[in-house]
Parts: sequence; structure tokens; C-alpha cells
Amino acid sequence: MSRTVGVVVPAYRPDTALLSSYVRALHERLDPAAIRVELDAPETGVAEDLTDELSDLPEVTVAPVPYRRGKGAAITAGFEALDTDIRCFADADGSTPAGSIDRVVQAVRDGADLSVGSRRHPDAVVESHQTIARRFLGDGFAWLARRLLDAKLYDYQCGAKALTADLWRRVRGHLYEPGFAWDIELVAVSVAVGADLREVPVRWEDHPNSTVEPVRTSLRLARGLLVSRHRAKLLASDPLHQLLDSRRETEPALVDRRSERAEGGR
Repeated sequence: MSRTVGVVVPAYRPDTALLSSYVRALHERLDPAAIRVELDAPETGVAEDLTDELSDLPEVTVAPVPYRRGKGAAITAGFEALDTDIRCFADADGSTPAGSIDRVVQAVRDGADLSVGSRRHPDAVVESHQTIARRFLGDGFAWLARRLLDAKLYDYQCGAKALTADLWRRVRGHLYEPGFAWDIELVAVSVAVGADLREVPVRWEDHPNSTVEPVRTSLRLARGLLVSRHRAKLLASDPLHQLLDSRRETEPALVDRRSERAEGGR
């Protein structure tokens, strides 16, 4: 029996023409049951224009919010709204083409619980490279993550990942990072609960107009990496990390923060 696929595209101040074209490519290649564009802080008229542009695709929903949630919070909201068997996300800049997203999804169809797109894998095809500074920061982060986490990957931050609905139910209450560190937290927590993880080489092209700020984002990612390692160790019942956690205030998970915001708006 074929499993249904849902796609989430988190977007903040996107190039609307590029995003519309990318959504169409995802729709054509993956034939998903649903695509959700989770649109943060759109400028006036952008959400309406996107909705009109994609109105011939009933599977597509443009879901705007008037503030910036962050990538992780946007994907979480999208995954929570889906009821498909497989859930994946793809970054709005289209750096990972639809064909590569399809291969990431296929790895889950073939039995993985979580599949991770990888632009640093030896078999990946990089059509245009980042600046030297961004490559240096990215390579350094990947090197550090391999040494701190149980998941030994070439690439943790590529904007292409897919997982089963069952794994989502198991990890959703353990995800806290609202921004770009959400990716690394998803990987760390998934491995901690015993997920079958697979890394999939992708075709990738850098988009220099990305909203990512390299230095600031790298600092946040470094903090997110340490916190993700801590949460993964907690799930593995590590005594030291349990002791450390007993001395700090706990914050609600992203799914609980969404519930609190919804209740506060009533």
C-alpha cells in the first residue's frame, strides 16, 4: 500500500516567484497529498499573491503568520497540521531540487524512520558553492557535531529531511529549538529514541540571497548543538545529564508552546 506524503516549506521573506516555481516542482515530482507553505511575517499582499498563484493546486495551502516564528517552529506547525504517513520539509530557497527531495522521501518509503539530505556527502553534487566563510563555518559545525552526537553524518543542516508519522509522534514532545538548530535537534532526538537514520546525497546549489546570517546563525547553532546533545542524553537516561537537568528550569516543547499561544488568543 502506497504511503501518503506531506511537504512543509518554511519561508521567511521569500522570493515569491522562486518559491511558487519550487512548490510546483515539488508537487509535480512528489505527487504529495498536501504541501504547506508556512509563511512567517510576510510583507503586505505576499500571502495573497502566493495563494492566487498556486490556486490551481488544491493540495497546496499557504499558511501565513504575522510574526517570525523561526524555521523549527514553522516546520513543527506544518507537521502538526499534516495527517500523512510521511512528512518532509524543504527549504524555500530551492537549494535542494525536487528530484533530490524525492530521493530523501524514497529512503523513508524504503524503510528508514528518518532520512537526511546531505550536500557534504561524497556522492552529493554541489552545483555552486557557498562563500569561503560560510563553507568554513558549515564544515566546522559538521565536524563538531560528528564528535558530540551519536549520529555520525556528513551534513546535519541541509534543508531536506523526511520522517515517518510514527517517528514524529515519538519525537514531537522533545523538540524545543524554534530556529535553525531544530534540524540538529531532530536528528539527535530521533537517534536517541532508536530511529533508523539514513543520509541521502543530494544535488545542491547555494542561493546567496538566503536570509541566513552566517556568524550569528553559527553561534546559535553551536548553542543548539550542545542543548540537543543534552536532550538526547536525557532520553538515554544519562545520570550526569539527568542531574544537570534537575537544576534548570524546563521550558515547554514547541508543540506545547503552540497550544499555549492558541489558548492565549481565544
